[in-house]
Amino acid sequence: QVQLVESGGGLVQAGGSLTLSCAASGSIFSINAMGWYRQAPGKQRELVATIARGGYTNYADSVKGRFTISRNNAMNAVYLHMNSLKPEDTAVYYCNANGVPFGSWGQGTQVTVSS
Repeated sequence: QVQLVESGGGLVQAGGSLTLSCAASGSIFSINAMGWYRQAPGKQRELVATIARGGYTNYADSVKGRFTISRNNAMNAVYLHMNSLKPEDTAVYYCNANGVPFGSWGQGTQVTVSS
């Protein structure tokens, strides 16, 4: 059992920046990949970025070049630094450990980008 807790969401203006944090606890030794997903109202949850334990990253095309995922393995934490935010980035952002559909999820943190 892995518990994930996100933080750092909030309200920002378009073009602004925000950094999300996710702290893992529980069976942390079972964690390999971690990542961020988001879900906007009326839409399915979608991948934002993932990072393997060794540091390899993967990004959705919509955020590539604007968002950066990083990981602190020693602290069992993953971060998402978001730059040049757009209203289309508005969503609940969820931390994930070990992928979908069987990985663990955090409770989500709301990111709202105003125009």
